[in-house]
Amino acid sequence: MVGMKRKSTGEILVLLISITLLVLINILASRYFQRWDLTEENRYTINASTKSMLSNLDDQVYIEVYLTGDLNPDFKRLQRSIEETLAEFNIYSNNKVQYSFNDPTQAMDQKAQNEFIQYLSAMGITPTRLYDKEDGKDTQKLIFPGAVISYGGREVGVTLLKSSQAASAVEKLNLSIEALEYQFASTIAKLTNIERMKIGLVKGHGELDSEHISGLQLALSESYLLENIQLSNTQNLGQFNTLIIAKPTSAFSEQDKYQLDQYIMAGGSILFMLDKLDVNIDSISKPFNYAFPYDLNLDDMLFKYGVRINNNLVQDRVAGTEVVVVGNIGEQPQVKPLRWPFYPIINQYSDHVTVKNLDAVLTKFVSTIDTIKTKGVHKTPIMFTSEYSRSLTAPVQVSLAYITTELTPEKLNKKHLPVGYLLEGQFTSLFKNRFTPNGAVDQHKSDISISTKIAVIADGDIARNDVNPTSGQPLDLGYDSKTRTTFANKDLILNLISYLSDGDGLITARSKEIKIRPLDNVKTAKDGTMWKIINLILPIAFLVLFGIVKHYLRKRKYANF
Repeated sequence: MVGMKRKSTGEILVLLISITLLVLINILASRYFQRWDLTEENRYTINASTKSMLSNLDDQVYIEVYLTGDLNPDFKRLQRSIEETLAEFNIYSNNKVQYSFNDPTQAMDQKAQNEFIQYLSAMGITPTRLYDKEDGKDTQKLIFPGAVISYGGREVGVTLLKSSQAASAVEKLNLSIEALEYQFASTIAKLTNIERMKIGLVKGHGELDSEHISGLQLALSESYLLENIQLSNTQNLGQFNTLIIAKPTSAFSEQDKYQLDQYIMAGGSILFMLDKLDVNIDSISKPFNYAFPYDLNLDDMLFKYGVRINNNLVQDRVAGTEVVVVGNIGEQPQVKPLRWPFYPIINQYSDHVTVKNLDAVLTKFVSTIDTIKTKGVHKTPIMFTSEYSRSLTAPVQVSLAYITTELTPEKLNKKHLPVGYLLEGQFTSLFKNRFTPNGAVDQHKSDISISTKIAVIADGDIARNDVNPTSGQPLDLGYDSKTRTTFANKDLILNLISYLSDGDGLITARSKEIKIRPLDNVKTAKDGTMWKIINLILPIAFLVLFGIVKHYLRKRKYANF
C-alpha cells in the first residue's frame, strides 16, 4: 500500500515537472524565435535580405492571390509553394504581410469576368488556359497565375508563372517556384521604398536616343531615380549608385574616361552595353556591305579592368529574324521574316544570380569577349551563344545572302562563346602612373579602387526597344515586333542593375534552387505493381506481427502469476 502511494506521488511529480518544462519552453519560444529547414536545398529558408526588408515594414501589405480553385497536381504544387512562401513572409513581417486566395471565376457572370480579366491585364497578369482530363474527357479552365500586392493605396500586379522558351511545362513550374520569394520580395520593396537608388544614364557619345531607350527608362523609373547625364557637365558622379552606357557610337574623350575611371576607383559600378562593330542595317540588302570597328576609345580602359571585346561578329543557328523581300505580286513587294544568324538568341547562362532561370534574350550584332589576367578582379562569364555558332573577324560582310546560305553545323563549329561578363573586385586605375588628362576636373587621383563591380555586354542593341511603325510609339523593351515575341532583355538589365547597385540585397534571393525529383518512368512501369503490393501488405503484416509478439510476451509475463 505504501509502495502504491509512493508510486502515485512520483507520477504526480513527473507530471508537474513536465508541465513546468512545457511552460518554460513556450515562454522561451515566444521570446527567441527560431525555425529549422530540414530540406536538402533549403526550400523553406528565407533570404537574409528578404527577412530584413520584411521586419522593417512600416504598414500592412495585402496580397491577393488568384491561383486557386480546381487545379491539376502540378499547379497545386505551385499554389502550395505560394502559400508556404507567404506564410513565411507573414511570420518574418510580424503579421504585417496579409494574404488571401480568391478564385475570380466564382460567382461571376461573363461580363464581370471580362472586366476582371481587363483589370488583371492592366496589372500585367495574363490568364492561362489549363488543359486537363476528367473522366476521360478533355477539359479546359481559365486560371490566373498571379497576385495583386497593395500597400499604402498603391497596387502592383505580379505574374507568378515564369515563361521559358527552352523549358518543359514541369520545368517552367519549378522555375516559378524557385522565383517566388524574389518576385514577392522585390515587388514589396518597390512599393515600400521611399528612398530610391540613383542611376545615371550616360549621354553625349551617340548613345541610344530617347525613342529607342524609353522602354529601359520606363522599367528603371519604377524602382530607381533615373537621370540623363553628360560626363563633361557632371562634377559629382558619386551621387549615382550605378552608371549605364548603352550603345555609344562616338569616341569618349580622355577627360570622360578619367571621370569614369575615378568613379570606379571610388566604388561606383558601371553597366557597359557596347557594339564593337559598326553595321549599316539599311544596306544589308547589298552584297558588299561590311562592318568595321567603332572607335569608342574605351578598349584600353576595359583591357585594364580585365576584358577585351573582340573585333568580330557572332553568327548563331539559334537566332532572331529579319524582314526580307521575297518577291512581288504585281508592283507590291512581299516581305517575310526569316532567320538572321547575326541576331543570336541567348539562352545559355551561368549559375550567377543575375541570370539564373532567365528566359531567352535577343541580341543583334554581338561580339565575343576575352579576359585578361588581372590581379584582384574576379571574372564571371554570364552569357553564352548556343552549341552551333561562330565568330567572323572584322571586316565582316553583313549581307542578307546569309539568310539563303545554309549554315551547317560544320560551319557553325564553335559553342558557348561568351558575350557577357561580370567583373568584381579591386580594379587598377587606367591612369595609374599617368598624368591627369588636360581639362579633367582637378581632384585627388586614386590608383586602386575599393571593392566594386562592372558588367560588360558586347551588344548595345540589347537595351534598344522597337518602335511601332504605325503609331510611332515605343514598344516594351524585349518585344520583337516581327515575331510578336517578348524576350527577357528587360529582366536581364534590371537584374544586372540590381546586383551592381546592391549586390547583397534582394537579388540574392534568385539563387534559390528547388530540385525536381521525378519518378523513373521505366522503373515505374517495370516494378510499379510490386511496390504497390509491398506498400499495401507490409504495414498490415507488421501490425499483425506486432500484435502476436505483444500477446505472446503478455501471456508469458502473467502465465505464472
